[in-house]
Amino acid sequence: MSRPPEDESLRSPERWSAASGRAELERRLREIGNRADAEIDLAETALLLAALEQPQQPLERYRHHLSLLERDTADLGGAGGGDSGGALEARVAALRAVLVERYAYAGDADSYDDLQNANLMRVIDRRRGLPVALAILWLHAARRQGWQAEGVNFPGHFLIRLELGTQRVILDPFRDGAPLGPQALRGLLKAVQGQDAELAPSHYAACGNREILLRLQNNIKVRQLREGALVPALEAVESMLLLDPGQGALWREAGLLHLRLDNLRAALFALDNFLELAPADPRRAEVLKLVGRLRAKLN
Repeated sequence: MSRPPEDESLRSPERWSAASGRAELERRLREIGNRADAEIDLAETALLLAALEQPQQPLERYRHHLSLLERDTADLGGAGGGDSGGALEARVAALRAVLVERYAYAGDADSYDDLQNANLMRVIDRRRGLPVALAILWLHAARRQGWQAEGVNFPGHFLIRLELGTQRVILDPFRDGAPLGPQALRGLLKAVQGQDAELAPSHYAACGNREILLRLQNNIKVRQLREGALVPALEAVESMLLLDPGQGALWREAGLLHLRLDNLRAALFALDNFLELAPADPRRAEVLKLVGRLRAKLN
């Protein structure tokens, strides 16, 4: 897959002009995108994505806050060892005591579609956010204790799952980390997909780090498109491509947005990558025709 040239001359940390600062952030995110999923630091990468909107904003204060979440959870969760259900309950209690009671994190139900709710820097500032953004903080606090914690890509509402031995619990970080049993999950699913919907194993499947970050950025893209803000929507898609450059569908989205913005060569570049990466995509024939028209126009 061809790629645009990279700027390797920008190395100094967060004291540059906005343009050079963004270039360095993109370089870091591109490097993270080449890592194995398990090697991605979820919260740190979410901060880098947030910083794309404010490239000159120092990240030290936010990193310090993440360290406080880790430290305070360790202080309160020391009794959460062993393999018993009680120990798992102690871990849940420690997380709720830190995230909800001490730092007052909560879902932003009043202004759910506010773009700030998907920017981890602003979520930390406001203590409000979308389910997936809040989940990143919960997962960070839990995983730094060595606890097994995963994101759950539940339809329409991101959740987290903690496991210990044979015990497991699903929590809703948007609603104060409330534990959700089968009945509550079924009600949540029906509210999203209709009364005929029923729980399936896929609804409990763990979500990888890269997938969590893509879902975070997709929230921004969807809201920008809803407002007709094509340039910010394209920037969101391009941030997703830094983390997952092999996903053909994202290249198609980027190409179509570039086309709407009359960036014809950039559109052609992106659509060519889609064709290379997605040979079985049912939209391939449509894109081939579009690429042919673009080439004719540019030649």
